[in-house]
Amino acid sequence: MLDSVLTFLADYWPTLVSILLLIAASAFFSGSETALTAASRARMHTLETNGDERAGVVSRLIEKRDRLIGALLIGNNLVNILASSLTTSLFLGLFGQTGVAIATLVMTVVLVIFSEVLPKSWAISAPDRFALSVSNSVRIFVGFAGPLSSGVNAIVRFILSLFGINLSDGKSMLSAHEELRSALDLLHKEGSFIKADRDRLGGLLDLEELEVSDVMRHRTAMRAINADDPPEVIVRTVLDSPFTRMPLWRGTTENIIGVVHAKDLLRALAEPDMEPEHLDISKIAQKPWFVPDTTSLKDQLNAFLRRKVHFALVVDEYGEMQGIVTLEDILEEIVGDIADEHDLEIQGVRQEADGSIVVDGSVPIRDLNRALDWNLPDEEATTIAGLVIHESKLIPEERQSFTFYGKRFIIMKREKNRITRLRIRPVDEGALAGE
Repeated sequence: MLDSVLTFLADYWPTLVSILLLIAASAFFSGSETALTAASRARMHTLETNGDERAGVVSRLIEKRDRLIGALLIGNNLVNILASSLTTSLFLGLFGQTGVAIATLVMTVVLVIFSEVLPKSWAISAPDRFALSVSNSVRIFVGFAGPLSSGVNAIVRFILSLFGINLSDGKSMLSAHEELRSALDLLHKEGSFIKADRDRLGGLLDLEELEVSDVMRHRTAMRAINADDPPEVIVRTVLDSPFTRMPLWRGTTENIIGVVHAKDLLRALAEPDMEPEHLDISKIAQKPWFVPDTTSLKDQLNAFLRRKVHFALVVDEYGEMQGIVTLEDILEEIVGDIADEHDLEIQGVRQEADGSIVVDGSVPIRDLNRALDWNLPDEEATTIAGLVIHESKLIPEERQSFTFYGKRFIIMKREKNRITRLRIRPVDEGALAGE
């Protein structure tokens, strides 16, 4: 038996060595394809900036992804076919016609394990490191096989164009912001990002999609100063307010004539020979700045920084007062609530012992989503009361309840046409199925 094996190896060792080398080459092509397509472009850019030449090679290969993949597939198929052909020829000489079936079975098992699953599993476990290690070898091969790959891609594009598919115009279905947001959500689920970090970065990405109207303080909740009030009343109003800047109106709250800064008021009162009863609040008020309610938060943030002011009055398309927006309102969309010693304690959200949430109707949906990690939609409404009205298509009565988005909304209090308080409790899937 041993003599037969030695004789077999002596007669066929060149063929066996060739098959083994071809299997190794197939593993190289399979692993390289997986690693280079899964490698992080951001990581490669950082490494290239730090002087790693191999990262630059990887980046250039990835830039022409169709050429790269085409070349690797050509190489992979070429060595697989050649390895299978040599094995079939070898087994035909040993077993006759049954050698074809044996060779097919053997090569299928060998190629699947050692040329596909093993190298791809290895590559996907550390794609960046694997891609760096094979970058120079792949670059040389792509240099030779690239023209053939380009020809194959041209044929593929032509055939697909017959079916109305144009690869040259192909674009990612996700925008850059959506891809970043998806990556943040995925990293959060995997435990790499805590919720607070995800919310901050997500808030930064949302600035371009949100409008001033989404974060402004509505005029019904706005504190303002009546220019016709006596000076002592004006001073007391400013002192009692938790805000340092307040709109100044005359005649009607719609007629804003200026913005009073508490520091400017103190300076005026500290002037020599200034009698408080002679205070003219309109003279120390700053000129009001009006902005459209449709301005994106990104543009408004840039405008605040450019003008070096923190406060703006929001108007609609008809010029009617809608509310106020501050630099802090926009920053809170990124970092969450910014509280100081003068902020009001009332947050408008209270957790009940039975697991339900009691919420003021004016609480923004985005704040609720961020605080409780919910996913209530905020495209059609800004506040939680607005969401209930939008979904129910009516002004609900007290004690009326609605179920949508996996939550039950119970109206607790209504004042005129405003929902001022409601209770929200989660609805399990079984309860939803039974309704």
